[in-house]
Amino acid sequence: MIKLFQWIYTLYSVLIFVVLMLLFALPILLPLLVSERGDKPAFFFIRIWASSWSFLSGVRYEVHGLENIARDKAYIYIFNHRSFVDAPVIPMTIPQEIRAIGKKELSKIPVFGTVIGRLAVWVDRSDAESRRLSLERLVQFLNQGKSVVVAPEGTRNDSQETLLPFQKGAFRLSVDTGTPILPMAIIGADRVMARGSLLLSPGKVRIYFSSPITAPPPSETAVGDLMEKSRNRLEAMILAHE
Repeated sequence: MIKLFQWIYTLYSVLIFVVLMLLFALPILLPLLVSERGDKPAFFFIRIWASSWSFLSGVRYEVHGLENIARDKAYIYIFNHRSFVDAPVIPMTIPQEIRAIGKKELSKIPVFGTVIGRLAVWVDRSDAESRRLSLERLVQFLNQGKSVVVAPEGTRNDSQETLLPFQKGAFRLSVDTGTPILPMAIIGADRVMARGSLLLSPGKVRIYFSSPITAPPPSETAVGDLMEKSRNRLEAMILAHE
């Protein structure tokens, strides 16, 4: 019986997601198409979309550590990716207009792929050339003073491990551009949508922002050292708050 109610709740939540996406697609897209300064109005509507879906779906958020973020400074945010619920968490809780890397499969979702494609860099993680081009695009955003978001595990973590092994891209980007790494721990998203499941449940997601980690000067070991330090920081945040 519980499973039946969970299926009904999930179908309701997906329907709300689709309706809101259709409702807000044009207000999000128009500012981005009309002006290079369209980020602020676009993100205003993205946050309304995400907060409306969350409220109607019974998903609540608790955010800690916003004092660690200087709004006028670019960062490379890294986070632990355990659930599809991370998607609305990121624009709702990061107080900046951001860009992110997304799996190219998501670009094929009608409406959603078109809207998010204006704000994301699609990448084929199995293709080295696609990964290289996506990093070049992120460099352009950072040079424009825009923050970017990367899931350094490379995919959703459906294992029992706290974190999957990290990929080097975000940390090479940090060293090459001098942009600080800012870890954010997302706690509870995998209880709203369990690992390996498509079923949703109401619940609370807690987000913790660390103080930024300064990029070291370029050297043979800089990328690896920064990756290890960032992974240790994020893992400690998760273990401390779970």
